[in-house]
Amino acid sequence: MTMETKPMSFQQLINGDKPVVVDFFAEWCGPCKMMKPILDEFKGMVGDRATVIKIDVDKNPAAAQAYGVRGVPTLAIFKNGQVVWRKSGVISAAQLQSVLQPFV
Repeated sequence: MTMETKPMSFQQLINGDKPVVVDFFAEWCGPCKMMKPILDEFKGMVGDRATVIKIDVDKNPAAAQAYGVRGVPTLAIFKNGQVVWRKSGVISAAQLQSVLQPFV
């Protein structure tokens, strides 16, 4: 599930028709660590209907800046290159699945 992305491949990924759930996180962030098992559970629930990636804001500050990420964790759903949903803080797998439903 976890993969580091380079700006070009990230752009290609989010420009697709398949929804991409992005977890903007930091290694030092306690709530971010809480999101990992939640995202694993979520990925199990949605299978290949959505892509789930994590972006470390400390290693990718340009990505964080480009999308106005000021706090972590920040979750965003991209579809066709657009942010269609966004929320900062911890969210349950069931809530995330519910939010994703209109975009799959």
